Amino acid sequence: MPLITLPDKTKKEIKDPLSIEELASELSTGLGRSVIAGKVNGILVDASEKIYKDCRVQILTSEDEEGLEVIRHSCAHLLAHALKQLFPEAKLAIGPVIEDGFYYDILLEKNLSDKDLESIESRMLELAKKKYPVIREVVDRQHALEVFESRSEPYKVKIIEDIPPGEPIGLYHHEEYVDMCRGPHVTNTKHLKAFKLTKISGAYWKGDSKNEMLQRIYGTAWKNKKDLKDYLERLKEAEKRDHRKLGRSLELFHFQEEAPGMPFWHPNGKTIFTQIENYLREQQIQKGYQEIHTPSILDISLWKKSGHTEKFDQGMFKTESESREYVVKPMNCPGHVQVFNQGLKSYKDLPLRLSEFGSCTRDEPSGTLHGLMRVRSFVCDDAHIFCTKDQVASEVSDFIDMVFEIYRDFGFKNVELKMATRPEKRVGNDAVWDESESALEDVLNNKKLDWVKLPGEGAFYGPKIEFNLRDSLNRVWQCGTIQIDFSMPERLGAKYVNEHGNRQTPVMLHRATLGSFERFIGILIEHYAGALPVWLSPIQAVVLNITDKQSKYSSKVRDSLRKSGFRVESDLRNEKITYKIRHHSVRKVPYLLIVGEKETKKDLVSVRARGAEDLGVMSVENFSSILSKDIESKK
Repeated sequence: MPLITLPDKTKKEIKDPLSIEELASELSTGLGRSVIAGKVNGILVDASEKIYKDCRVQILTSEDEEGLEVIRHSCAHLLAHALKQLFPEAKLAIGPVIEDGFYYDILLEKNLSDKDLESIESRMLELAKKKYPVIREVVDRQHALEVFESRSEPYKVKIIEDIPPGEPIGLYHHEEYVDMCRGPHVTNTKHLKAFKLTKISGAYWKGDSKNEMLQRIYGTAWKNKKDLKDYLERLKEAEKRDHRKLGRSLELFHFQEEAPGMPFWHPNGKTIFTQIENYLREQQIQKGYQEIHTPSILDISLWKKSGHTEKFDQGMFKTESESREYVVKPMNCPGHVQVFNQGLKSYKDLPLRLSEFGSCTRDEPSGTLHGLMRVRSFVCDDAHIFCTKDQVASEVSDFIDMVFEIYRDFGFKNVELKMATRPEKRVGNDAVWDESESALEDVLNNKKLDWVKLPGEGAFYGPKIEFNLRDSLNRVWQCGTIQIDFSMPERLGAKYVNEHGNRQTPVMLHRATLGSFERFIGILIEHYAGALPVWLSPIQAVVLNITDKQSKYSSKVRDSLRKSGFRVESDLRNEKITYKIRHHSVRKVPYLLIVGEKETKKDLVSVRARGAEDLGVMSVENFSSILSKDIESKK
C-alpha cells in the first residue's frame, strides 16, 4: 500500500490510488473544499492527479503562493473561454501567469475596447458561478493537432508543432471550450472568485516584431475580494505615481517619435541624474574602484570573440564605416577587458576594479518600450572586477554589503536576493559553471542571507546574484546584479602573472548596483510619488516674495544659499503668494522660503516644509543647517 509523507513529516497509508483532492478531503473536510493543486515529490500537479506509490505530498490552497498562481493561470483559461463565447472568430495564442495576474494574447479583427473588457469580465463571472468541472486529458501530439485544427486555432497548432514528438500534451476541457497547457489548473471554477480584467495592449506573436501584432488582454486574480480590492487600490495609487506623468509635470524628461525609447533629459532631470552619478562615484572611490571610459562603437570582431553576437545579435544596433562593420555597444564588458589587457598585470595588481558610467544602446522591440522602465538608450553604473579565484568570495561579499548600504541611502530597506543559474544557451563547460554557482551559493549562505534560486535564468557567460527592491507600493524591481564570468576573459585573451611566474586567466565579476540609471530614476519617482528626498531633489528650496518690495532680498537669500552649495531658486513673479505656494507645492519642492516685509527687515525667512508643515521664522544660517542635515542624512 502506498505511503504518503506530508510536509509535517506525518505519514498516511492508502489502500487504493487516490487523487490529491481526495487525499485532502480525507485529511480534512475544509481542506478538501479549498484544495487548489498539489506537489508530489516537489513537482506541481493538478489536484486531480492520482497517487499510486510512495511519495511526498504537499496540498496547496489559495493561501499558498503557488496555489494563487494556479488560480491566476486558470483565470487566463476562463478569460479565453468567455472570449470565445463572445467572439467565436478570435484566434487564441498564449495565456500565461505574470506577477499579480495573467494575460491572454489573441488575434481578432475587431479592436477591443474598455466596454468589451467589461462584457468579457461579466461572462467570466457567469462561467465561474456555474462551478463547472475542469477536466484534464493527456493526449499525444497527433490528437492535439486534430483537436485544434478542427477548432481553427492556428497558434495552438504552431505551438504543438514545436513540441518534440512523443512528448505528452495536456488538454483542459471547460464545457465546450478546450485549451492546451502544461498546467496545473483548478479542478472546478468555484475556486475562481476574485478577478478583474485591467487593460488591453498590443503584443507581437512570440515577441518578434516581424510577426503579426496580437491583442493582449491583461487581468489580475486574488484569493478573495478583499485582496482584489486592495490590489486595485494600489493600481490607482500607482497610476497617480506614474513616472511618465510626473516626468512631464515636474519637467524632468520627455520622449518623442524621432528617438523611440531614448529620453531627452531636461535640466531638472539631469540634476537628479548627476546627483546619483556623483554619489555612486564617491561610494566606488571609497571601495577602491577606478573609473574609466570606453568607446561607444567597437568593431564587430570584438563582439564575435566575446560571444555577444551569437547570443545577443538581435539586440544590437550596427553601423558601417570604410567597409568595416561596427556595433554600438549594448554593454561595457568587452571594452573593460581591453583596458585590463593594456600592460601585463601581476597577481599583486588584483583585484582590479574598473568602473564606468557607460552609455549603452540596445535594439529593444518597440512594443516593449515603457517610459524610463524599458528604453533603448541608457547609462549603466557598470563595473568589472578582475580577480583570482581565491578573491571571488571576498569581492562578492563586499559588493553585497555595498549594495545594501547604497539602497538604504536611496530609501529602500526591503531587499530580496535571487541567484540565477546556468541557462540552456551558454558559454563555458559544466565544470566551470559548477564552480561559479557554488562560489555564489557559499557567499550567500556564509552571510546567512535569505535567497531564492532561479534555475536557468543566469547570463550566457555566468551565474548571477540579483538584488530586488520592494518599493512603497510593495512592487518588486530587479536592479543590481553581480555575475561570475570565467569565460569572457579567456575568450578575449586577458592574462595576469601568478605568484609562480605563470600566465593565468583572471576571473571577471560583472556588477552593477542600480543597473540602468534611467530605470532606477523611474523607480525612484514612483517610489516617492515625485517627492524625492532633499539630497536628490533638483530644486531644494524656492524663495517666494510677497510683494515686489522684497524682490532684492529674495535674490540675496537665493544667492547666499547657492554659494553654500544648495540648489535654490527664487520666484519673483507678480502673483499672489497663495498662488506661488500652490504652484511650487505641486512641483514637490522640499522647502518654500516666504519673505515679506517683516522677514526682510530682520534678515529672516519663513520656512514651509513639503506637506504644508510650518517650521516658523528663522535665520538663513539656521535654515542652511536644516538643509545640510537633511542632505547628510539622505532625507
